Amino acid sequence: MKLSDFDFDLPEALIATRPARPRSSARLLVAQGASLGAPIKDASVIDLTRWLGAGDRLVINDTKVIPARLFGTRERLGETGLTQSSMEVTLLSPTASGGWSALIKPLRKIRDGEEIAFAAGLRATLVSRSDGQAELAFNLEGDAFEAALNEAGAMPLPPYIAAKRAADEQDKTDYQTVFARQTGAVAAPTASLHFDEALLAALAAAGVAFSYVTLHVGAGTFLPVKVEDVTTHKMHAEWGEVTPEAAAEIAATKAAGGRVIPVGTTALRLIESAAKPTGQIAPWQGETDIFIYPGFEFKVADGLMTNFHLPKSTLMMLISALMGQERVMEIYKHAIDTQYRFFSYGDSSLLLP
Repeated sequence: MKLSDFDFDLPEALIATRPARPRSSARLLVAQGASLGAPIKDASVIDLTRWLGAGDRLVINDTKVIPARLFGTRERLGETGLTQSSMEVTLLSPTASGGWSALIKPLRKIRDGEEIAFAAGLRATLVSRSDGQAELAFNLEGDAFEAALNEAGAMPLPPYIAAKRAADEQDKTDYQTVFARQTGAVAAPTASLHFDEALLAALAAAGVAFSYVTLHVGAGTFLPVKVEDVTTHKMHAEWGEVTPEAAAEIAATKAAGGRVIPVGTTALRLIESAAKPTGQIAPWQGETDIFIYPGFEFKVADGLMTNFHLPKSTLMMLISALMGQERVMEIYKHAIDTQYRFFSYGDSSLLLP
């Protein structure tokens, strides 16, 4: 299984830098069945009730994205007086000691033990560094830390958007789902960005049920696959939880013959991680580095709602496991030919094998 099997040519003009407004007005590609040549339907996200109804359950990732990108100043008093260096910090994940692992640019211009000052009274001390990453200890914690971070930080937009424009205040709304509850992600579960009050009301009226799980999406989600034999790729680990309530709801839907449809690859990876030991969904908490590629046997997910993904990414491999690699290439050709918008702020798809 080669990396090139998951490659395709994407016109740069199809990379979305802003979301559709209203959220549920985004386009929706619907592919039912994994056989080649099966009809592909074009709709809007607000039309989800044409394919989902009573007995179906959507599984939602309720993680909350933090404004993890910070710009500050390192001050140093030397023989020639006070010197300053501008520093860019991207928070990656909390550490066991209560600090944060982070990327710092330029890391070479700060010493262990020195501070970086940000807006809103937020300060961070460099505790240690390893393999290009740093561990930071902040001067604030709890609600005070979150308030200062919200004021000082910017949303950590994906590289393919950040290369085109800087994050702004609008992104603090746009890059957050309406389900966001559990703080800890540095990237959004982007399929859920399409949900708004109108769509939620329509789904509720149609009898669709919801379950909430948490997977804190890390910056590793954007790391490229660097091996040609994709089966040797090592996935990054992310923390997640399936509560007893969510596990019971999902199990009840399966037992009743209903469909369990995760919204986004993060929710899918989490529920399949929770089912991996026994084949049955169960309460689960911990770090998962599950890697789903063709040949994977799905235990819980009966379909997937997801945006359109990067060429040669692990997410292309995941949807190829669900729908078949040739079928996915057929779907993506249709999406490109009909001008769907790609990636985090782009359009969506409903994949029902």
